Amino acid sequence: MSAVHVLGGHQTDFARNWAAEGLGLFDMLRETSLGALEAAGVPASEIQVAHVGNLAGELFAGQAQLGGMIASMDPAWAMLPTSRHEAACASGSMALLAAMADLEAGRYDVALVAGVELMRNVGARQAARHLGSAAWAGREASGADFPWPSLFAEIADTVDARHGLDSAHLARIAEINHGNALRNPLAQARSWSFPDGCFGPDDTLNPVVEGRLRKYDCGRITDGASAVVLASSRHPAASGRPVISGWGHRTAPMLLADKLRLSAGGPYLFPHLRQAALDTYARAGLAGPGDLDVIETHDCFTVTEYVALDHLGLTPPGESWKAVEAGTIDFDGSLPVNPSGGLIGLGHPVGATGVRMMLDACRQVTGTAGECQVPGARTALTLNIGGSCTTVAAFAVTLPS
Repeated sequence: MSAVHVLGGHQTDFARNWAAEGLGLFDMLRETSLGALEAAGVPASEIQVAHVGNLAGELFAGQAQLGGMIASMDPAWAMLPTSRHEAACASGSMALLAAMADLEAGRYDVALVAGVELMRNVGARQAARHLGSAAWAGREASGADFPWPSLFAEIADTVDARHGLDSAHLARIAEINHGNALRNPLAQARSWSFPDGCFGPDDTLNPVVEGRLRKYDCGRITDGASAVVLASSRHPAASGRPVISGWGHRTAPMLLADKLRLSAGGPYLFPHLRQAALDTYARAGLAGPGDLDVIETHDCFTVTEYVALDHLGLTPPGESWKAVEAGTIDFDGSLPVNPSGGLIGLGHPVGATGVRMMLDACRQVTGTAGECQVPGARTALTLNIGGSCTTVAAFAVTLPS
């Protein structure tokens, strides 16, 4: 199979409120898709296939068939084959996997992958109801005002019951990611202020949302889009560009209760997540996290990142706190995690997140991440999670030597 390279990409400003500007999904897709072409140095006529990641265009915007929007952007794309992909918050990664398969199989040599979500055009409770559709409707979190904080609070309680969990470690993850976001000119939270004590158990500064999860434990949804141009090694521009050297993709039963029941008694809370990480390392020829320079991982909530740390192998099972206390995951630590700010600081436009992670990984290994740059980074890993850790996808990105 041909190797898959990333020629370039683009991300919109995640602080923008597109509906307030009188703009919508097409405008977001168009800006990021054309921006990706410019960054990659590829004309529209060279794109041979396009894949779009999106969770809830129908619910937030009354709009489906987003692939047709791609075909509406340029006369060269009027007959372009396109597809849309959905896997909750991992939708963008599913679009990436589909495009990679196209290139690896030799069907095409150049692909556009875009992820998009319009989410700030409705109130918080309506948005929570829309997002709740990615849980098993009517069977879980049905009585919660905010379904996803409720489900991830249950995950936090399970971590605590099995291994112990100190909320101070979750607070430190929130503090790190918000601190990182202050350096990112595209981050939703780049201009926010954080009063002393706001990450701790202060019910005024950091009120409880659901269970043990507080305001700053929660990633914020936002409007946003991101796109990358992928090419097979057959493309003349591929040489020297970042390569997607490994990947992992696993899906577990939909209900959180079923996932927790299946993992009871085992070392890992989500064994399919652990397997996706191992698959990625093996395909990339990496021994484990010791071969990585930087990680962009899903942190829809602080506990999501906390769980990711041991599942990715930074610590033994149940001991993620060690990576937090040792400063391993700090921006200047031995293995920085979410230097972009992650979902907590950068923002979480659901369908765009997986593609955005890929773009940030490529910026890191090419030394073009600006103030977010981890010095000397050449190998990065992304981990994108959909639902209550139902769909997981990971990618290793390296710069060819």
